[in-house]
Amino acid sequence: MRSLRGNSGAGLISRPARLSSLRSVFTGCRAVMLPRFGGPEVFELRENVPVPNLNPNEVLVRAKAVSVNPLDCRIRAGYGRSVFQPHLPIIVGRDISGEVAAIGTSVKSLKVGQEVFGALHPTALRGTYTDYGILSEDELTEKPSSVSHVVASAIPFAALTACRALKSNARITEGQRLLVFGGGGAVGFSAIQLAVASGCHVTASCVGQTKDRILAAGAEQAVDYTTEDIELAVKGKFDAVLDTIGGPETERIGINFLRKGGNYMTLQGEAASLTDKYGFVVGLPLATSLLMKKKIQYQYSHGIDYWWTYMRADPEGLAEIQRLVGAGKLKIPVEKTFSITDVVAAHEAKEKKQIPGKVVLEF
Repeated sequence: MRSLRGNSGAGLISRPARLSSLRSVFTGCRAVMLPRFGGPEVFELRENVPVPNLNPNEVLVRAKAVSVNPLDCRIRAGYGRSVFQPHLPIIVGRDISGEVAAIGTSVKSLKVGQEVFGALHPTALRGTYTDYGILSEDELTEKPSSVSHVVASAIPFAALTACRALKSNARITEGQRLLVFGGGGAVGFSAIQLAVASGCHVTASCVGQTKDRILAAGAEQAVDYTTEDIELAVKGKFDAVLDTIGGPETERIGINFLRKGGNYMTLQGEAASLTDKYGFVVGLPLATSLLMKKKIQYQYSHGIDYWWTYMRADPEGLAEIQRLVGAGKLKIPVEKTFSITDVVAAHEAKEKKQIPGKVVLEF
């Protein structure tokens, strides 16, 4: 990476405002650019990257911390190229925690100077690895004062992904049973805490070192899949299964654990991969056809609903996440922080699995 260490306020006049045009106030900032797909070394930290004008519903956020999501690493390596390649260079990153620097003309719920956190949708072209991120009003909420920017930045994308699966797809209710494959990951751990807060009974698969944390979060059973056979260790049927691992084996096991009327949700949908392989014209209809085939197959054979689940902007879900974070009922442990200037090292550590937990970039 071409590392350009400079003042985080490079190229801007610090006069926050409500405005639809930023040219007279913000002329440029640092940003980690992805000029081509590849390994961590392809990143370039550039100075004076233009700050676009705000649309009426958008908010300019001065970043204090952004987290490194698995999706960031996959996009850097070429996942979603059918969407991103025509727009290279792009800025990756989805999560952000920081301070409102300017707001669009129609923004009502946020004000300049307010501390906020939130996340962009998966296909956003201008991500958050930059001094100044741009998000819609619906993608942000006030950061609870009880948590730091580092802690807050680790939460929204994963928690919103889990929230969509549980609340929009499965529509879980109090007293229901949830099985989570991969309960130690950010999405799985978020799902456990969201479900517990909703009064559900949760069982999760995990690796040994995360077992105690999962039980402390309120799960009734945590099964170490490296030493235990989940099909023997877990008893009874479930109303919903969230599979953050994906693959034929977890799908088979998860489907068989569901009672009729239940919901199986996987994060490993094939829409992006098929579109990358065959292009939009062929790939998107092919993905839709594959999803419908599985829906019909499992509805007929098991009487359950099958979902590919993705993060989406959800103001109500984000408000619930904010409430739980503020109450200390939703947290994602941060294992290590890096400076934004060390983004290559951060991605290398994640790619080599040197850091299994959450990584955050600080500004």
